[in-house]
Amino acid sequence: MRLDGKVALITGGGSGIGAATARRFASEGAKIVVTGRRPAPLAEVAAAVGGVAVPGDAARAEDVRRAVATCVERFGGLDVVVASAGGAGTPAVGDTDDASWYASLESNLTSAFLTAREALPALLDRGGGSIVIVASEAALVAPPTLAGYAASKTALLGLTRSLAVDYGRRGIRANAICPAWVRTPMADDEMDKLAEARGISREEAYELACARLPLGRPATADEIAAVCLFLASAESSFVTGSVLAVDGGATAVDVGGLAFGGGPDTWPCPTRSGG
Repeated sequence: MRLDGKVALITGGGSGIGAATARRFASEGAKIVVTGRRPAPLAEVAAAVGGVAVPGDAARAEDVRRAVATCVERFGGLDVVVASAGGAGTPAVGDTDDASWYASLESNLTSAFLTAREALPALLDRGGGSIVIVASEAALVAPPTLAGYAASKTALLGLTRSLAVDYGRRGIRANAICPAWVRTPMADDEMDKLAEARGISREEAYELACARLPLGRPATADEIAAVCLFLASAESSFVTGSVLAVDGGATAVDVGGLAFGGGPDTWPCPTRSGG
């Protein structure tokens, strides 16, 4: 098993990518501590993987510190951190007020920074470890009217590189992943908004959102968890400071160039359904 004897802390562990990662890591032998703001789903995930739930907000240093201490007290140390908490965004810059801007930075950037900072001593006590930061496709290309989300997710890439450079000689590897649409409760909510606006179903909204992806579909949370597993395990022992797009080929597409043809005959038009 690829994580046998390892201890992993996963923020945002109550649902979506975090929960799927907890299940995947546990199946590979890891001891799991999950943290998140909603106690009920967090406890359910912890029970399913034989781990420990520590309710808390990853954007609060004391809460992260308590989760790290639980790793050490219950399982003897910490080897892997997956910073999966986040999600808040803002509209376009001109429509974003101060409170919304800072909330987006706190949710996406500060949470990962505090998670890494508070986990570093425990990781270093074990002679090193792996930090996996869940960013977003929005760190590589900007979606419309999501200025705070795009800015904070992009900043995670700089944080990842700084961790890799500053702590690599001490055995710490840090990498970021950038998923596109993933079937999670958060994405379902977004698809429901799109569906309502276009007068279509949730499934049609996913099809619409993924119409220009070469793979033509959203990811599953388990597919993203598999990438986290690779970066957490010894299989990626010489990978650090990297940014891995897990996006179904989204960032490989020259969207403007599609108008000139040369691609698959099946390229759909994103406006074909629902206006």
